Amino acid sequence: MPAKPFTALACPLDGAPLQRQGGSLRCPDGHCFDLAAQGYVNLLPVQNKRSRDPGDSKEMVAARRRFLEAGHYKPIADAVAQAVLADAVPGRTLTCLDAGCGEGYYLRQLAAAGDALPLALLGLDISKWAVQAAAKRDLHTAWVVGSNAGLPVLPATLDRVLCMFGFPVYTEFARVLRRGGELLQVDAGPDHLRELREVIYPTLKPERPAARQMPPGFEPLGTDTLRFQIHVDGASPIADLLAMTPHLYRATAEGRARAAALTALTMTVDVRLGRYRRLPD
Repeated sequence: MPAKPFTALACPLDGAPLQRQGGSLRCPDGHCFDLAAQGYVNLLPVQNKRSRDPGDSKEMVAARRRFLEAGHYKPIADAVAQAVLADAVPGRTLTCLDAGCGEGYYLRQLAAAGDALPLALLGLDISKWAVQAAAKRDLHTAWVVGSNAGLPVLPATLDRVLCMFGFPVYTEFARVLRRGGELLQVDAGPDHLRELREVIYPTLKPERPAARQMPPGFEPLGTDTLRFQIHVDGASPIADLLAMTPHLYRATAEGRARAAALTALTMTVDVRLGRYRRLPD
């Protein structure tokens, strides 16, 4: 079924609805945001940037794209797509935001899994390089440069919000979800990429008991654990994996050098998929 246009974008300056006018999006007060040649729109006001070029660099985005397209995290994408589509109503458009979409891998996998359903998808990331890469690959999804701290989305318009290894802002997620809408949050478990961490760090810190706080405005629907092994063959793919994790910056130069010397590595993928339903106000 053809993808549906995402029509619930909001002006980042005043929160008013944005409407397409030619090659721009405009709100009733006249704020105008031009669509880039690749098809995305930048809705991150300069005053909300903490740096000149926030988010992942062009090189980090390319590394993530190569690693994910090799299929190493396909079981995660499949589990997320299944959770998103589980209660979809046949014939009714399901609206979904990936808040921190990176180069768009998980939304592309969702679109493929839900090709029999009408989906209106929005990918948002603070990195313009990530959004550019995503827009080049998928012309049917709406792609936006923006921040989770101030989502440029109208209130109570979404059925699902994804937060994949990202930075959740629960008040914003609750604001944009409809009553009964769901947040799906994927986080690393205690053994995630343990074998790589054992290479780059002298010792691993003892794992603290999981104590995720209940997101305000939500009720839990359950948490699933997903564990599997991946084998990464070649120094370049291992370097790509390291580049898409926080460990690239946390490791010492010596730790990064040990990782760079690897030619193959089998690792544990250990993630938690939490589902939460938006409570009524």
